[in-house]
Formats: sequence, C-alpha cells, structure tokens
Amino acid sequence: MSHTTYTYEDYQAAVTAIRAVTDRQPEYGLVLGSGLGVLAEQLQDPIAIPYKDIPGWPRSTVHGHSGKLVFGTLEGKSVVCQQGRAHFYEGYTPQQITFPVRVMHFLGVKTLILTNAAGGVNSAYHAGDIMLINDHINMVGMAGNHPLYGANDDRLGPRFPGMAQAYTRKLRTHAKAAAQNARIPMHEGVYVCVSGPSFETPAEIRFLRLIGGDAVGMSTVHEAIVARHMGMAVLAFSAITNAGIDHVDSETDANHEEVLEAGRVIVPKLSAVVRGVLRTV
Repeated sequence: MSHTTYTYEDYQAAVTAIRAVTDRQPEYGLVLGSGLGVLAEQLQDPIAIPYKDIPGWPRSTVHGHSGKLVFGTLEGKSVVCQQGRAHFYEGYTPQQITFPVRVMHFLGVKTLILTNAAGGVNSAYHAGDIMLINDHINMVGMAGNHPLYGANDDRLGPRFPGMAQAYTRKLRTHAKAAAQNARIPMHEGVYVCVSGPSFETPAEIRFLRLIGGDAVGMSTVHEAIVARHMGMAVLAFSAITNAGIDHVDSETDANHEEVLEAGRVIVPKLSAVVRGVLRTV
C-alpha cells in the first residue's frame, strides 16, 4: 500500500465502495482469527466483498485468513464479518491493521466482537479452551507501535481515550451467561499482544505469566483500542490453540498448523457462545 496512515476521507472512500455493493446497516462487527473464519459461513443471506475490491483495505497474507468482508444475519442481528485480518508482523502499520474497524464504525457498527487464536500462558489453560478477554497488555503498543500514534482527528475520537474498560462489562456478562447456558467451560483472563511472527520462547512465556498474562497472541489489541477510541462496545475471545512451552527441554514446539487445527475444533464452542450473546443483547 502507498501509505501507512489514513484520513477521514480514506475511510469514507472505503464506505462508498462497500455501499456500491450493499446498503445493509450492520450493528455488530465480527473479526475472525486464524482457523475461525468458518464462523462467517453461518451467516444467513450473506453478501461477500473481497478485500481487494475495497480501497485502502489491508489484505491478509496468512494461511487460514480468507480475505472477505461478509454481510449477513446471525441470530436475527445484522452483522458484518471480517473473514481474516491483517497483522503487524506482515509489515502493516497499526493504522493499516485497524483500518477495517474504523470503516465498520462508519458502516453503522456499534459493537465489535473480536476473536483470535492464542497460546495459553496460564498453566491451567489447554488447547481447545476458550478465554473471555477482560483486559490486555499491549506489548507492541508499549514499545511505540500504537494505532493512535500521530495526529489525532477529533472526528474519529479523543486524543487520550481511557482503557480501564477496554472490554465492555455488560457484554462480558452476556458472554458468561451464554457459555453457562450452553454448558461450555470458559476461562476469563488477560490477553498479551506481541508482534510475532515467531512463537514465544520458554523464557518469554514465563515472563508473560509473571506480569499477569493468561494468553498470548499477535492481534486483537490494536483493534480493541481503535474501537474504544471511536466509542464502540467491545467483546473479545481467545481460542486457546496451544499451550505455551515454558521449559527449554520440551520435546515439542509450537507451529501454525496446530493452531489452525485446534481453531477448527474450537469453532463449534465459540460459535455457540457468540450466538448466545447475539440472542440476548
């Protein structure tokens, strides 16, 4: 892409291109992580727009991210689903990564539901578990790569947005009730965002555990920050696809294939929780 930051007009150009295909007014936005894209196939009356047809929209280069924006209905709610996302490690800036979130806002989305595939940092977590995110540690942003870096446009949000309630309490309550009703065990904890693309070393896993992390991944936090910057409500889940390896003599190592496979196993459980939330909000 030719630029790494955007203007208000850039977002409007993307909206115009999308409106040339569909005039649907989604209230809920859903971002699907590695191995979780099949959730989009559950939408009723879907209309799909390839990312390449939307000006400014970053394209994912990662296997397991199909690269389509899908409009439809889920549990009677109007939804737009981002089937695949861009990542910092692909060479995109945080502003590029979060371009879709701002466009979703201008399409009418008031609530953003984020999902990701993550490694378990908490030793009680196992592959196949779901974690409801109640807070995050933004290692990438704390190192200077923040999606709100640069000049602030007051039409998008305030210069200094608060993050004490990054993940909306009311939505988390709905999610816990939905999991309980579906008899799906669900953890609740802190997600740590790192840049990737290499998986963490054992020492890094021990460090992240020490500072309060429960799961670690390479996405989600930038999107949550920008959504809150624009006044959107945020709900987020981690699909625990592998246990973090915390000792150097382990005979195993993390890989992307196991992430995708575990993601497919988790989809029915995560789908049930997300659908349960949409039924009750």
